[in-house]
Amino acid sequence: MLKRTLLLVALTASLSAAAETLPPVEVFVPKVCLSCIDWAEHLRQNGFKVKVTEVDDIDAVKRRFKVPAGVASRMTARVAGYFVEGHVPAGDIKLLLKEKPKARGIAVPGLPMGAPGYEPTGADGSCESGCIIFDPNSGERIPRREFFNTLLVAPDGRTSTWARH
Repeated sequence: MLKRTLLLVALTASLSAAAETLPPVEVFVPKVCLSCIDWAEHLRQNGFKVKVTEVDDIDAVKRRFKVPAGVASRMTARVAGYFVEGHVPAGDIKLLLKEKPKARGIAVPGLPMGAPGYEPTGADGSCESGCIIFDPNSGERIPRREFFNTLLVAPDGRTSTWARH
């Protein structure tokens, strides 16, 4: 895992300089999904060209790309023949494109707090979904962040951990 993390850091640095070599990402979102738009912006800031398409039936998109229900999230994207489900960090996508594993895609199931596009919002770090906790010792307001995994989805639908965050 350490080797993959070091590769991810080096890859992120080198690919940031060569954004024109990254394939475009098409993001499919349900209507009025601000966190999905924030995630698309995260991809743009990391060198991807992104097209966002609002759809009435996001479940139909997931079926078309064969996204297993167990890894579902709010939005679904497509890049270089892979699906990208949920708030996957750009570095994980870059590593996927570099290693080109035999897989359907990668996914961050659900909506983990702290994933790209689902960070605390507002000037004071507050949000409407309980993303601030109070330190019991100091009373300090601390943005809540959940640990999460990016999963690799194999051709047969089985999953394995691709990256830990």
